[in-house]
This record gives sequence, C-alpha cells and structure tokens, in this order.
Amino acid sequence: MRKIQYDRFGDEQVLEVREQPTPTIGKNQLLIRVKAASINPLDWKLYRGEMKLLSGSAFPKAVGIDFSGVVAQTGPGVTRFQVGDAVFGLLDTFKGGALADYVVATEGDIAPKPSTISFEQAAALPVTGLAALQILDQLAAVQAGYEVLLNGATGGVGMLALQIAKRRGASVTAVAGPAGATLTSWGADTVLDYTKQDLTRLSQRFDTIIDLSDKLSFAAAKKLLKPRATFVSTLPSPWSLAASFLHNLFSAQKHRILILKPTAQGLADLAALAQDQLQIPVEKVYNLASVRQAYRETSRGEVRGKTVITLD
Repeated sequence: MRKIQYDRFGDEQVLEVREQPTPTIGKNQLLIRVKAASINPLDWKLYRGEMKLLSGSAFPKAVGIDFSGVVAQTGPGVTRFQVGDAVFGLLDTFKGGALADYVVATEGDIAPKPSTISFEQAAALPVTGLAALQILDQLAAVQAGYEVLLNGATGGVGMLALQIAKRRGASVTAVAGPAGATLTSWGADTVLDYTKQDLTRLSQRFDTIIDLSDKLSFAAAKKLLKPRATFVSTLPSPWSLAASFLHNLFSAQKHRILILKPTAQGLADLAALAQDQLQIPVEKVYNLASVRQAYRETSRGEVRGKTVITLD
C-alpha cells in the first residue's frame, strides 16, 4: 500500500510516497480502506520539527490525522462495525499515519459517516470539529448571549466554531483577512479585517476570545476581555501550559489552552451536527501524488477552510 512518510525534519519536500505492507489488525481493531484524509496545521508543525518535545525524533514518521473510508476487515472483538461500513475518524495526534491506503483503528477512533456528506467532507471534520466542540463547550463554556471574538476565522476550526457558537446562541465577531468578508454567510454577526482594524483598539469587551491564528497573545487579549472571561489559544507548549496554570489560580480572566482529546462521543456529536446541515468548509481537493503541493499551498495560507487529499 502507499503511505506518506518522512525521515528528517524540514519543509514539504521531506514528504515521500512509499510502498509499505498493508498492516495487520488485532482482536479489537479494524482495518480501514482510506478514501480521503485532510490536512491540519499540526501536520506541518510536526514534520518541520516544531513539536519535537511531543512527537519525539525517531524516524520514519507518518503524516495525517483524520480520515474517512470503508471498513475492510474487523477483529473478533469488534461489535459496532462490519466490513463495508462507511466511517470517519482520527488517529493518534502526534503519530499520524492517515495519509495511507489503509489505517488500523479501534472502535473508539471512528464513527459512522453521515450519509448526507461526502467522504471528502467527512475527512475534513474530525480534528477541526472536535477542536471547535472542545473549545466552545469545555474550555470556554459558551452559552446563549455570550459575546465571542474569533480570531483566525477562515480556517477549518474557525469556520466550524463560528457555526457551532451561533447554534449555542452566541454573538460572534469574526476576525480574518480580506477574504473573510464572506463569513457573514456562515453566521458571523460582525466581520473585522485584521489588515485594516487594530484589534487592541476595539472598544467592545468579550466573554470569550478564541485565537486560532497564533498571533494574538494573552497579554494583548486581556484588555479585550470582560472581568470574568476566557481566552483560548491552540498551540500548547510546556511554557504556555505552566504560565496559564499559574495565571488561572489568581485571575477571573482565564487563559485556556487546547489540547485535543478525541472521544467517540465527540465524533458522534459531529455526525449529528453534519446531519443537521453543518457546513463543512472543504476548499481544495488533491490526489496523493500532489501531497507536497497540497501542504505547500495550505501551510502558506493560500487555502481558506480545509484541504483534503483523496486516495482512490
């Protein structure tokens, strides 16, 4: 089977399509024929070596976290799925491996693919959707009437978080570049162009600020927060985790950091949202042979929403 791997840290040129044996499965595992896998910012942070403390430095490494496909084989302990089922899910965040013709997963890693969405849309949903749910429901506990500032709203997480926050009854101010003007059609109450608007000069104060761009620091965001409010960032590091922990002990303005914790229930919730007309922002689709181009364009910010790679 084909699999994307790399033997050293670097840019997208380190990514190679290699032939590998089809993996075997254990008692409680499933072999899934991958139809599509999506690109996430964590992918290039890993292959560039920016997350060595979490990913380690042993090679070869694989790439790709979330996927959709069809169950090809089940172990004797599997009870919820059978051969031929269409599914979507995700692998270990720091090990990856979804960009391959086959992946091995457990029942807790996957959920039935909603019939109302394509394999490409399903592959784009797990990481971004679970991140959006975790931020809104667990880290920030967004409720009806909350005023939310969403910085970096045209990415995959942002465009899903925007829709889900509106479903929770929040008022959302979305921050993006010039291309973000269309975010009103996704539900944004207000859209700000960061190339024209200095966020630190806003007079409005927010219950929740979510920074998906990694460009708004907590120090800068504090002046935009209400006295009891939450700032959420999405790039964990040992230093930021320690600093936020100490800060949160003494302040009503909380700094929460997303560490994605996938759950089977979360995938089921995403499937239900997809069935209920959640828009899934798939912007570009590539084949496996174009994997370097796909990562190059996406990592440079040339793609709004999600990029998906098909493996048929």
